[in-house]
Amino acid sequence: MRVVIGIVAALVLVPAIAAAENKPAAKDPNRIICERQGDVSSRVATKRVCMTAAEWEIRKREDREALEKAQLNRTSPNGN
Repeated sequence: MRVVIGIVAALVLVPAIAAAENKPAAKDPNRIICERQGDVSSRVATKRVCMTAAEWEIRKREDREALEKAQLNRTSPNGN
């Protein structure tokens, strides 16, 4: 019984190991990533935005910093 479980476990891990070998290419900062971004005022209007992985990371960091800054600078409901 243990032998059967070991064989099944090995067969399950083989595709996972093969997929892991292809991951380094996914870390390339120069690969192009495209996303569809929608207009806030419309459910239909979208545009395709393509940037490198490094540019997406920069944009993500800048968006996060802007959000944190806005949260720190907001005033309370009574104006304080």
